[in-house]
Amino acid sequence: MPSIVYLPDLFTICNSLSAEPLARTWTLMLLLVTCLLYWSRMAMPICAVTMAKEFGWSKTETGIVLGAFFWGYCFTQVLGGHASDRIGGERVLLLSTSSWAVMTAITPLLANIGLRPLVTMTVTRFLLGVMQGVHYPSLVSICAQRVVEGERGFLMSTLVSLSLRMLLVGGVGSLMMDWFGWGSVFYGAGLLAVCWTCCVRKCLLQGPVFSLYSPWSSSSASESSRINWLYLLREPSVWAMIIAHLCFSSTHYTLISWLPTFFKDMFPHAKDWVFNVMPWFVALPTSLFGGSISDHLIRQGEQIQRTLMGMHIYFFCAMGVASVFILLLCKTDSFIYAVACVSLAVGLSTFNNSGVSVNVHDQAPSCAGALFGVMNTCSAFTGLLLVYLSGYMIEITGSWVNVFSILALVNVTGVTVFIALGEAKRVDQSQIISTSC
Repeated sequence: MPSIVYLPDLFTICNSLSAEPLARTWTLMLLLVTCLLYWSRMAMPICAVTMAKEFGWSKTETGIVLGAFFWGYCFTQVLGGHASDRIGGERVLLLSTSSWAVMTAITPLLANIGLRPLVTMTVTRFLLGVMQGVHYPSLVSICAQRVVEGERGFLMSTLVSLSLRMLLVGGVGSLMMDWFGWGSVFYGAGLLAVCWTCCVRKCLLQGPVFSLYSPWSSSSASESSRINWLYLLREPSVWAMIIAHLCFSSTHYTLISWLPTFFKDMFPHAKDWVFNVMPWFVALPTSLFGGSISDHLIRQGEQIQRTLMGMHIYFFCAMGVASVFILLLCKTDSFIYAVACVSLAVGLSTFNNSGVSVNVHDQAPSCAGALFGVMNTCSAFTGLLLVYLSGYMIEITGSWVNVFSILALVNVTGVTVFIALGEAKRVDQSQIISTSC
């Protein structure tokens, strides 16, 4: 069988005892690039108030710029997941990172080239969404195909966790904006991501010769190619997972897009770094705790029952209880109380990293990347609508009550559907027939 030059994947690395340090290096680099991706994505929301004053944007126009990201984000989710399932998530991740890194670094230049900043920033955000849309499907594909089942919860809680990313973005980004201006936030994220790309390409992806028919690609790729999506999407548990992820992610997108503006409007003299850092500082231990408990339940036996019960508890905390603290934001005039409510809501929401985000590995590991792409496409579209709607309501009513009430309603809908119909058993095996996915 002929051999070709093939990028070393995590399956090869993690199955070699001599390569364990390299596997840890890969995990660290994946965590780092996810932090940088979020820095790039959140640079605009953090700088939105300052940029709106400089360019004369209204709340509705600010919502257009912020929401443009999700238009682009919708387009590449499924494609990125499918490509990751077929050719390896590392390749897709490297290509994606190199493109959005450059786009982020040149954003301040594009805002001042003489054209209408509203138009250029809207287009820039759209393209950034296109480039970043493949990131999470590729991570999910890597985790589903190359990480043992008992370790997935903790790994996904670490990689997908908002807390560490937002500590970096909220702390460093806010200080850079105060000290060096809003453009420095974009330059910092873009240039560091370029350095990450060069480092990974030079140091980690210059591997030996591998056969194309590796143990991972020969089994899972052929299995993925025989999944019939029409049958898979007839499963109520799959739709429960999609709807739950849609509700959670769309409220999350809206919160991270508008919370900096909320605090600036309600508490104009407060320090940016406080409300941009404290919620995510609280969320860091809760995310790691949730992932550890999730893996513990799986290792104890009675896998399906324990996993399903754990996901129900996690998701109820992530959306049901967190909604209470979101609603309490409408009732306070105290900065400390508002930060506490946001911190508790964000901390509880991290349990979703060990709930629905891991459920896709349980139900359809053979095409987890592509299915997660479908889920993220739906959530990005609804997130886009909620971001636009929130900006419009704030502009018209001048009140945040309606915004937080809608977010709480969406959360309750998601948790109700998932508890009623969610499952933890594999559903893709019975659908492996001759029809290609």
